[in-house]
Amino acid sequence: MRQAGIRIGLLAMLLGLVGCGIVPDLKGPSNLFNLTPKSSFTAGLPRVQWQLVIDEPIAAGGLDTARIAVMPTPIEMKYFADASWTERAPRMVQTLLVESFENSGTIVAVGRQAIGLRSDFNLKTEVREFQVENFGAKVVRVRINAKLVRQPRQEIVVSRSFESTQPVADGTMQSAILAWDEALGSVLRQIVEWSITEGEASWNARRTRG
Repeated sequence: MRQAGIRIGLLAMLLGLVGCGIVPDLKGPSNLFNLTPKSSFTAGLPRVQWQLVIDEPIAAGGLDTARIAVMPTPIEMKYFADASWTERAPRMVQTLLVESFENSGTIVAVGRQAIGLRSDFNLKTEVREFQVENFGAKVVRVRINAKLVRQPRQEIVVSRSFESTQPVADGTMQSAILAWDEALGSVLRQIVEWSITEGEASWNARRTRG
């Protein structure tokens, strides 16, 4: 009778929490993962004097989340049950882009719009692939479309898509995250080098024209 009374009491407490709009987390926190910025680049990149604002990337609804995506088939997307990114994937990519540009040592100023930076260029990106593919060979695929926009006229200077895939060594979450870090790192490096090179060419061409 006492055990039955305890169970009834616990049930009443849980129902009370739900009624207040609070759902207790009985599983505990998920495993949280983050990725790293790029810190090594091709030698000989120009040092530029213009400033760059990196907009938060846009992403399809299935990728605009902190949940970690996996595709068991080419037409189906799911999420790992007990793992997530430390923040929404587009926000994480924006942070890593800013840090990668800073690590390149080539640009006078780079940051988010929120810091009030006056931009000569904006980098607008779209996250189009950001998942583990679990059909055929298991790989992580990252694909980001980037547009370099000249200010203040909002003129698109160049646009390009960058993609990288990395094999997942085994079935562990750790292996998937390591492959993700490699795939995104390759894309980050390409975007930084492309933006610096193309932005400097546009900057110099505009100065030449006066």
